[in-house]
Amino acid sequence: MAGADGRRPIVVGVDPDPLKRLALAWAADEADRRRLPLRLVHAQGVPTGGYRSGETRPSWEEWNQALHELGDQVLKEAVAFVRSRHPEVEVSTLLAEGEPAWVLRQEARGAALVVVGSWHLSRRREMSSSSVILPLTAHAPCPVAVVPEPEHVSQQPAYFVVGVDGSPHAAAAVDVAFEEAALRGAHLRALYVWHPPLLGVLDEDAAVQECRRVLSETVAGRTAAYPDVELHHEVVRGHPVQVLAEASEHALGLVVGTRGRGGFTGMLLGSVSQGVLHHAGCPVITVPA
Repeated sequence: MAGADGRRPIVVGVDPDPLKRLALAWAADEADRRRLPLRLVHAQGVPTGGYRSGETRPSWEEWNQALHELGDQVLKEAVAFVRSRHPEVEVSTLLAEGEPAWVLRQEARGAALVVVGSWHLSRRREMSSSSVILPLTAHAPCPVAVVPEPEHVSQQPAYFVVGVDGSPHAAAAVDVAFEEAALRGAHLRALYVWHPPLLGVLDEDAAVQECRRVLSETVAGRTAAYPDVELHHEVVRGHPVQVLAEASEHALGLVVGTRGRGGFTGMLLGSVSQGVLHHAGCPVITVPA
């Protein structure tokens, strides 16, 4: 999918509702920052009530034609939105048949980043959103950004947050977090969240010191590559989901690995990654190892 110049695009899933433009706006801004092309993808799965109209007849042929026409209109409006926001960004579109999660996973193979939206308005919408987000973030070979609300700067200086636990996925997340912070001229908070075991430990001070060592080793060397990013790293005691969600409340974004050191074989996605996707108050970027 890379262009003639070898640049991999940012892929964004386009929602048919014109009021849900947060993910599209975030993706357009990101493409502009990175000087990358933007690929708008609208996937047509099983027909839903949102596509029904008085003119649509019940035959599958006409039903499918109506879906295509509506899909074309969705993409045309999305292209106009992006060009009004960032005229310089190179835009391409794809109207695909299939479940959105599967279509976006296929597109992720040649993408630099995949962006999708998320809503926390009701249990029904959350479940519908998760049916795309969880399989996509679990299997995509590139980072996936989930945008439940726009970037916000409620504290100065602006900062990104990255979760660190010593796993290869966390190391990859640190690389992405440094890049995102550098693109925005923001600071970076690297957090190692130590969750004491139920039975406790013999030497808590030694356990915390080990966490500090792992955290320092994980971020070592990145500051040389990104000298303009001011780094703050700390070990925090508590539950990883709760601590990272609280840290995200005033952040531009939160970056986590798709699986951590505590992941179980066979799980689609690490429990911490799943938790922050549901509770974070900012865009979340999940990064595979």
